[in-house]
Amino acid sequence: MTSHADDSHEIPSTTSPPTVIQPQSLAHVLLKTPAAQFETMKTYYRTFLGAKVAYENDMLYLLAYDEEHHRVGIFAPPGTVPKTHNSAGLAHFCFSYGTLRELATSYTQRKAHGITPSWCVNHGPTTSMYYADPDGNEIEVQVENFDDVNDVKMFLESDNFRMNPFGTDFDPETLIKRLDSGEAEKEIMKRIEIGPRTMP
Repeated sequence: MTSHADDSHEIPSTTSPPTVIQPQSLAHVLLKTPAAQFETMKTYYRTFLGAKVAYENDMLYLLAYDEEHHRVGIFAPPGTVPKTHNSAGLAHFCFSYGTLRELATSYTQRKAHGITPSWCVNHGPTTSMYYADPDGNEIEVQVENFDDVNDVKMFLESDNFRMNPFGTDFDPETLIKRLDSGEAEKEIMKRIEIGPRTMP
């Protein structure tokens, strides 16, 4: 009599798991902060984004600046400790502008509030400015340098990007002077190639 107790030799399935349906968009970012930093973070992000308050209570603060009901939230649950800057986790998040002039204007407006970037760089695909919030979270604001995604793909596959995937630094005040002189945005947005570059 044959025993069927051991079914460990079943033929494995060759069917692949289904591909997960892709999200329509990234809806919001929620940042945890210590209670002692809550008011400072609230003011910083409301100013940084020119945003409106969508909701707030003693530990939650939601900001909106477009059609989404909120894009950025600040959360101060009890027991939250300061950020450890060398730990793993989110490196930065990014907001896009439609034109180089808008990016430059946002820089000038933030500067008037005492908010200045820590790094300004033309990555190639984007012209970007990086800021650090009061907790040390990094924020990128950018404008796309190419109109066609295929041009971005070609740049990412180029020898110039292989040698220097970080980009070329720029002075925002010089960028503004070039814009004010009437120079075309597309000319200003071309990355100046500096050869190999290690991590800044």
